[in-house]
Amino acid sequence: MLTLLRKEVASFLNSLIGYIVIAVFLIAISLFMWVFPGNYNVIESGYANIDTLFIIAPWVFMFLAPAVTMRSFSEEQRTGTFELLATKPLTDWQIILAKYGAGFSLILFSLIPTLVYYYTVYIYGSEPGNIDSGATWGSYIGLLFLGGTFVAIGVFASSLSPNQIVSFIIAVFLSFFVYVGFEQIANFELFGSLDSLILSLGINEHYISISRGVIDTRDVLYFMSVIAVFLLFTKFKLQSRNR
Repeated sequence: MLTLLRKEVASFLNSLIGYIVIAVFLIAISLFMWVFPGNYNVIESGYANIDTLFIIAPWVFMFLAPAVTMRSFSEEQRTGTFELLATKPLTDWQIILAKYGAGFSLILFSLIPTLVYYYTVYIYGSEPGNIDSGATWGSYIGLLFLGGTFVAIGVFASSLSPNQIVSFIIAVFLSFFVYVGFEQIANFELFGSLDSLILSLGINEHYISISRGVIDTRDVLYFMSVIAVFLLFTKFKLQSRNR
């Protein structure tokens, strides 16, 4: 499995896809944080925080994660190489986890350079160190969980169609719905006491909770469960092709 994981990561880094994804993410965040005027501009806000990163990043990841994962199984199905891959001494779970791990690695690589933003605000604030480090690191952990969830959704969507564009569209739609769809349904207040339960099914509720700097096991279990569910859906889809 590790060999396949390294191969998948290398395929991203040996092509333009990985670098384009990382560059688009960093440029988009940097423009909002340092260039575009408005409430998201760190310099204009006058506050020692990098909240803009944690507000904008989920929406960027919503498109970048599907872009990264859309070829995971779609390309294998289109070219017929999945059957060849299936003949190797690998289980379906090992293949799925290798594809997932490669996509998650790219999300991690895109976040590492943003530590420069934290360092800049930490050092060059009106009072050095005057930044809520607990909330900042909590938000970073939340972003990793959120990015990992979008990658799992993208891997599942990629298993649904041999067409990469179709997989991309499905992944974006599912990511959007899981991120804010349940929240919007709960806001309609149509289900009475069940509205709070529906709200808790959405990513945003748990992402905001972790971003406060307190790592609640309920939030961690939520993200791990959603990731597991979509990877399990992928397993079922792969099994259905073998019947």
